[in-house]
Amino acid sequence: MIRVIIENILLFLLPTLFYVGYVFLTRDPAAKKDLLSGAPLIWLFAAGTLLVVIVLVAFGSTSGGRPGQHYDPPSMKDGRIEPGRIQ
Repeated sequence: MIRVIIENILLFLLPTLFYVGYVFLTRDPAAKKDLLSGAPLIWLFAAGTLLVVIVLVAFGSTSGGRPGQHYDPPSMKDGRIEPGRIQ
């Protein structure tokens, strides 16, 4: 569960990390002390939120089976691991 939370936090912060990287690479060395001064924080917040929502909707709508199906977990058969599947 903690992995899912960390992934969502990183997705949320991704636009800000790109912005900080861009500012770090394009500003002169004397002005690199405060990378977030003048940053469009509202737009970065909105972009991060939109990114998280898009990813959650995409994964929520493409994974899993239909109602009534059941999941067979991976199992060992004849010395081989058979992958899990939804039936």
